[in-house]
Amino acid sequence: MRLAYLKTLAAIAVCFGLTSVCGAQDATSTPTSDQQKPAEQTPPATALPAITGPLQGPPAAIFNAGPFGSKIAVNGILTGLGMWQGNHVPGDEPAQAALSNGQIFIQKTDGWFQFYLQAGAYTLPALATPFLATDKTLTNFYGPVPQAFLKLQVAKNTSFEIGALPTLIGAEYTYSFENMNIDRGILWNQENAVNRGIQVNQTMGKFTASVSWNDGFYSNRYSWLWGSLAYANGPHTLSFVAGGNLGQTKFQTLATPVQNNGSIYNVIYTYSKGSWIVQPYFQYTDVPTNAKIGVVKGASTTGGAILLSYAFKHGFSLPVRLEYITSSGSAAQQAVNLMFGPGSAGTAVTLTPTVQHGGFFFRGDLSWVHASSYTPGSVFGPTGMNQNQPRAVAEIGFIFGNNITEKNP
Repeated sequence: MRLAYLKTLAAIAVCFGLTSVCGAQDATSTPTSDQQKPAEQTPPATALPAITGPLQGPPAAIFNAGPFGSKIAVNGILTGLGMWQGNHVPGDEPAQAALSNGQIFIQKTDGWFQFYLQAGAYTLPALATPFLATDKTLTNFYGPVPQAFLKLQVAKNTSFEIGALPTLIGAEYTYSFENMNIDRGILWNQENAVNRGIQVNQTMGKFTASVSWNDGFYSNRYSWLWGSLAYANGPHTLSFVAGGNLGQTKFQTLATPVQNNGSIYNVIYTYSKGSWIVQPYFQYTDVPTNAKIGVVKGASTTGGAILLSYAFKHGFSLPVRLEYITSSGSAAQQAVNLMFGPGSAGTAVTLTPTVQHGGFFFRGDLSWVHASSYTPGSVFGPTGMNQNQPRAVAEIGFIFGNNITEKNP
């Protein structure tokens, strides 16, 4: 297994042209010629937090760093959500309300020494999973400072990052405002979100690549190795991702599920031009047999999704997500359960009408999840026997940036 990962390392991973990890395009807008500021006041590029669209953040607020001779960029977000869901499981509720994001993002993106700091409150709503309140999310997942890292820009096209990093895996980001939809999808449920480790990034013309050694699903066991390769040409980006655990551990929490002992592979294509964002992707995951850690029989998942968004006039957009995923194994084999029981499958459809004016936005998810070939007791409803779950979510919020820019004397 260890040799197989080393052989495949060069062929893989994420970044679909939106993150700083892959030398992505700036998430902020560029002023027109009659709005240009003097050179000494030009804000540095800020590509984090990454936002897929259709939501857009304003340019960052820029503050002078005084004797350090640099500028610090600051963004923030404040959002709340309300949720209704059918066939809720015991311990969950049919109706929920929460502060979904109350975060601030501070970063330095120029010079050889850079950093990124993200702090505040958040929730991680995902389809087919119980909703976790904001305070419990912070306690059971990544704490009030979920992402923070140092970045050393050692050459024009080469950098190193160390700290709590955003994952390279998958086509959806961790926080609701970063994605087309509020709830993350059923493929996202197989992926990690934040990992601690070290990463090297290299840009080579239209290619960007990253290699990372980290703790995978926030396990604090540094045994995950993955790499990424992305090719961008105009509105088109093709990305490959693969990562796997070179060790095994019994350690499990909400942030560190059994999937931490497996491997993940993605192929992601992104088209982004004008009013359209089109993003189909394929995902394969595998958790191997290992009786020493309680995995009597391993299993895998194979899934695909397509994310679409079209921007109409007057700030209105309509994102759609379609997903299908299936798992291997059977209950008779005592295969590890990765979804709705061994050998189960899932289909999900999500529609997210979105309106944004300046930093203010309002949007709503309408979603439906259908489980098939499931193990009785492992799906929805009070007895885990209902194979369908409808859900409606509304999110309202404000993304802020240069409206708090420091004034020069």
